[in-house]
Amino acid sequence: MDGIIIPILGISCGLLAIFGGVFVKPWFAYRQRKLELEAQLIAEKAAQYAANNGRLEQRVQVLERIITDSGYEVAHAIENLRETPVTRIEKEEV
Repeated sequence: MDGIIIPILGISCGLLAIFGGVFVKPWFAYRQRKLELEAQLIAEKAAQYAANNGRLEQRVQVLERIITDSGYEVAHAIENLRETPVTRIEKEEV
C-alpha cells in the first residue's frame, strides 16, 4: 500500500501543475489585465474631471471680476431696462 501512494502523489502533483499552468495562470493574467484597463479608465476620467474643474475655476474668476467691477452696476441697469415691458406708441394716422 505504501508503495502505491508515492506514485499517485507524484502523478497528482504533475496533474495539478498542468492544471495550474493551463487554467489558473491565464485566469490570473486576465484578471491583472482587466484591473490595469480599469485603472487606466479611472485615470482618464480623473484627468477629464481635473480639466473641467480648471475651466470652471476660470469661469468663476471671470464672474468674480465682473461682479466686483464697477461696470457691473451699469450692465445690471441695462438688463433691468430690457426686462421692463415696453409700451407701444400708436402712430397717428395722417
